[in-house]
Amino acid sequence: MSRKKITNKREVPADPKYNSVLVTKFICRMMLDGKKTTTTRLLYSALDTIQKKTGEEPLGIFTKAIENIRPIVEVKSRRVGGATYQVPTDVPEARSEALAMRWIINAARKRSGKGMEERLAAEVLDAYNNTGTAFKKREEVHRMAEANKAFSHFRF
Repeated sequence: MSRKKITNKREVPADPKYNSVLVTKFICRMMLDGKKTTTTRLLYSALDTIQKKTGEEPLGIFTKAIENIRPIVEVKSRRVGGATYQVPTDVPEARSEALAMRWIINAARKRSGKGMEERLAAEVLDAYNNTGTAFKKREEVHRMAEANKAFSHFRF
């Protein structure tokens, strides 16, 4: 445990097009080599593709997709008496949001398709419909926590 003072969380400004903090966080998490304008263009075009495919508001679909992927519990390793146990713990809200974004981005990058815009749009739509690679990852984490429920008394 750190003895230093607790750090303050920075306030993230909302993005100019959708006026959403979630979109800004997603852009920053997806960014490679500091190319924020490229990432912003990618995400906006992916959201435009989503709007064309569904006919609904893309921001609502995007937030619902993130909500569907967020994990509720995860396992953490605890060392007790020489043995290491996978102990299920609740996931804090900020971490669950970060994990959901990371899983969607990684799934979109590994997906086959024409461009990143199409792959990202397809992955967000899959997450919205509770299917796809990112949703499988969430289910896998929940299954792991369920399997190790017997060790939950090691939580401190």
